[in-house]
Amino acid sequence: MEASPECTQQDGGLGLVRRRPPAPQSLRKTLKGRLQQSCTCRGRKAWALVQDLVPATHWLPRYRLQEDLAGDVMSGLVIGIILVPQAIAYSLLAGLQPLYSLYTSFFANLIYFLLGTSRHVSVGIFSLLCLMVGQVVDRELQLAGLDPTQDSLWPGSNNSTFNASATGLALGSQDCGRDCYAIRVATALTLVAGIYQVLMGVLRLGFMSTYLSPPLLDGFAMGASVTILTSQLKHLLGVRVPRHQGPGMVLSTWLSLLRSASQANVCDVVTSAVCLAVLLAAKELSDRYRHHLKVPLPMELVVIVLATLASHFGQFHERFGSSVAGHIPTGFLAPQVPDPGLMWRVALDAVPLALVGSAFSISLAEMFARNHGYSVRANQELLAVGFCNVVPAFFHCFATSAALAKSLVKTATGCRTQLSSVVSAAVVLLVLLALAPLFQDLQRCVLACVIVVSLRGALRKVGDLPQLWRLSPADALVWVATAAPCVLVSIEAGLLVGVLLSLLSLVGRTQRPHATLLARISGSAFYEDTMEFEGLLPEPGVQIFRFAGPLYYANKDFFLRSLYSLTGLDAGRTAARRWGLDAGAHKGNSSSKDLGPAGTTSVLVSSAASFHTVVIDCAPLLFLDVAGLAALHDLRRNYEALGIVLLLACCSPSVTDMLRRGGFLGEDEGDAAEEEQLFHSVHSAVQAARARHGELAATDSTL
Repeated sequence: MEASPECTQQDGGLGLVRRRPPAPQSLRKTLKGRLQQSCTCRGRKAWALVQDLVPATHWLPRYRLQEDLAGDVMSGLVIGIILVPQAIAYSLLAGLQPLYSLYTSFFANLIYFLLGTSRHVSVGIFSLLCLMVGQVVDRELQLAGLDPTQDSLWPGSNNSTFNASATGLALGSQDCGRDCYAIRVATALTLVAGIYQVLMGVLRLGFMSTYLSPPLLDGFAMGASVTILTSQLKHLLGVRVPRHQGPGMVLSTWLSLLRSASQANVCDVVTSAVCLAVLLAAKELSDRYRHHLKVPLPMELVVIVLATLASHFGQFHERFGSSVAGHIPTGFLAPQVPDPGLMWRVALDAVPLALVGSAFSISLAEMFARNHGYSVRANQELLAVGFCNVVPAFFHCFATSAALAKSLVKTATGCRTQLSSVVSAAVVLLVLLALAPLFQDLQRCVLACVIVVSLRGALRKVGDLPQLWRLSPADALVWVATAAPCVLVSIEAGLLVGVLLSLLSLVGRTQRPHATLLARISGSAFYEDTMEFEGLLPEPGVQIFRFAGPLYYANKDFFLRSLYSLTGLDAGRTAARRWGLDAGAHKGNSSSKDLGPAGTTSVLVSSAASFHTVVIDCAPLLFLDVAGLAALHDLRRNYEALGIVLLLACCSPSVTDMLRRGGFLGEDEGDAAEEEQLFHSVHSAVQAARARHGELAATDSTL
């Protein structure tokens, strides 16, 4: 850009040379240029587009075998070993058969390997999403006249149930049993949620995940964890209770558990107590000595193997009636298109599922990218997670997202790239093809123990609430307001309340920002808050006002009330009386309104002011809308009627442009009117006010 010959001299000779902005193009030319740029297809550009959509094509040819292979293989093996027991356990949450959880883990790892931009995130089954899927599955089963309390794991020891489910998937809903109808609901829900996520990525809406703040996500995780814990208590005790739906599900489940506590299975209770003690002790020791362990201990797998052996040789199912997993078949089912009718039924349920999965995936990807010094693309992450749901939905899989616990293990075991996901998928494939039937005698209470122990981190976040309250009461309120509805009403209600309250708290902070007067620090050209610091030097006849927030329609009245209260002069009413206008309609208003930023009222001076200039420090002024601009126009007009000058300092380029386009300043850059009202620092504005007042005083004395 060319430099303008106009130069502004301020602060002892320092000069600022304005750049001439480029000539604005017409809308037609702008759209034509963008269309030409987007539609032009060359070989190099096409390959760059492929690399953007499939990042593995970019980094895989540059893969460093000697540096990265060992860490990727080790982390992939560990995550694969952890995935197997978690996949079987989380099928309880989703109300589905374990085989579908294994399918989900297998396909999600392969797809994210191709499309993901994070090197360390582990994508697969996630407890919160499993719970959300399970609630929709239970509701649709009830509406279809099927029993959601029926075991979702195979009860038999042969392949008859598997064959019936596979046959039912190819038939209509009237010929479909409980298990196959459940997976049809889950795949329909997953496909719709994946389509939402892909559309968000295509429309470049990755920024929307930033509106789900960390306190909101922590509160949501806490509330959902309590719900998950409640849903697993019946398996820990070995009792059969109805699966409640709708508001108050947690409280209703607790009441049912209390009524059925006398029917608890002693074998399941003892097994649960032993497994919980071993898993919790192992987790605590692992956390305490994690710096000394090169590879985390896969205690879930150890406990599941030992419990399976004990159940098999002790014949817990036959002797004590303990509920076991039953036969888990091997191999893959034929692909199946999700039911369009069910997709329409669950379209609304897929919205929170898509938002939660996207928010957790993007936030985890960005967190690991910051910790390891690389960058990720939020929109590509949306596409990756979306396709991790869209494609597997045709292969009897359900919703997935990034999971924190497995991602931390992945990093701790030396993961360098997403090649580790391929190794994890290979481990799951081995179980799918050969090892799955070995877990048929595994007790369901052991799987519930694995789920409960995995909630340890989320439940511990309650201890962070006092510190969060000390740091930010508004964030603590968002945390509580998200967690409480999740427990008392439903997790969808908790998410909705949390989002609304989070946005309201953001609006509230901008609607009533901090407002104060400034004074100069002795021996310097800097100005600070007179409410916070002592010993500052006020400038005689000059009031310096700072409004620490944007100026827009929602806070323009608070802006004026704060300014009038702090300066002691209601310029609007005083100017109206001076003009001889009827100000009776305003009587009594000022006494009942909040006139100060601290919620106090002050007596406003209606006579001549004790100052001649008001300087507004616009440095914290993030933006200015039409209503805020009109408020500044009225303020300047009222001050001019009283013989007071209004000056602005430290305006950002966007605010300056708005002032110029709104007629507050001159139409052209460097206009004399602009130079007289706009200053680059508070001190230069104060100096100009002092000089201008001195000139007026000298003229008056001469006259």
